[in-house]
Amino acid sequence: MAVKLRIVHCFRSPVGGIFRHVRDLTEAQVAAGHAVGIVCDSTTGGDYEERLFEAMKDSLALGIHRTPMQRHVGPGDLASAWRTYRIIKELRPDVLHGHGAKGGAYARLFGSLLRVSRSRVARLYSPHGGSLHYDETTAMGKLFFGLERFMARFTDCLLFVSDYERNTYRRKVGEPPIPNTLVYNGLRAAEFEPVATAANAADFLYIGMMRDLKGPDIFIDALALAGSALGSPLSAVMVGDGDDLPRYHAQVERLGLKSHVRFLPPMPARDAFALAGLIVVPSRAEAMPYIVLEALAAGMPMIATAVGGIPEIFGDGSPALIRPDPSQLAAKMGTALDDRHAYLKAMPQAGELKSRFGADVMAAEIEKAYFAALNK
Repeated sequence: MAVKLRIVHCFRSPVGGIFRHVRDLTEAQVAAGHAVGIVCDSTTGGDYEERLFEAMKDSLALGIHRTPMQRHVGPGDLASAWRTYRIIKELRPDVLHGHGAKGGAYARLFGSLLRVSRSRVARLYSPHGGSLHYDETTAMGKLFFGLERFMARFTDCLLFVSDYERNTYRRKVGEPPIPNTLVYNGLRAAEFEPVATAANAADFLYIGMMRDLKGPDIFIDALALAGSALGSPLSAVMVGDGDDLPRYHAQVERLGLKSHVRFLPPMPARDAFALAGLIVVPSRAEAMPYIVLEALAAGMPMIATAVGGIPEIFGDGSPALIRPDPSQLAAKMGTALDDRHAYLKAMPQAGELKSRFGADVMAAEIEKAYFAALNK
């Protein structure tokens, strides 16, 4: 009989790629018979995330536990950490899987504390970019990478979502002194079905967090440049939320694009895909973004920046890849609009994507890492 585990996923912000990754993992782990729970921040996320939690709650035997967690290190961390530790202790996990910088720190520290009083707890950490985005030459970067080196001694396994992420860890933190493995993000079978474009679709779609790291400002500037070069304004839909959203509204107004750009709150990605003919991922930094995989699997043509693990999806030399620069993005927008059919043919094919980025492949590899960490 297969061994069933008590698995707790710990992460700070229940939005974006990390939350998507955890949802997919928990679904597969519950299907495999494991008891699964989630511990995350209660102060981030909105109505869309609440609906996702509601849909998940009945399947998670260890429940969903939300408590305030600060993004940055500060005085409130002590109280937050104590609350989180008490929750995790009551859940009695066999596996404590931390995601992102804050979730990774909590999972490894609390997993180590639990070992003092009870049987072995496997402590795994998936950076998902996290602190690896910091510049190693700055004081903040040196602090975080020093902490990562220190935390490695409390880690049983590092799980990287891209070769880029693993190589960045090696360059900024050092060669991991512990087991580590590459497991790509994965999609469910239904996500490889094409999405039909709506009759009144916009030219371009941006979907993601509204913060400069993800490049909404680059997207808006490029829209203005491309429209000017083509002699007519381009239309766009921008889907998402975040602290910087008011700045992007102001940028759109300043550039005279208010009647051509529509802002919408977070929604399921496949619903958003129907709203435009092409999708743009203008990020300045990434690990292995789900939105790229989701859009390609749905049959959408895409322009994306060659950052993080994105080139690992497209392959070297893909015409879809650019630098995070408004002028280069504007030129690529013009090329893509000029012959959409030819541009679509340059995208990776569904069969290849499915064999490398399936959710079943992802879940099986991560489960293997859990059992190796537990020596079972």
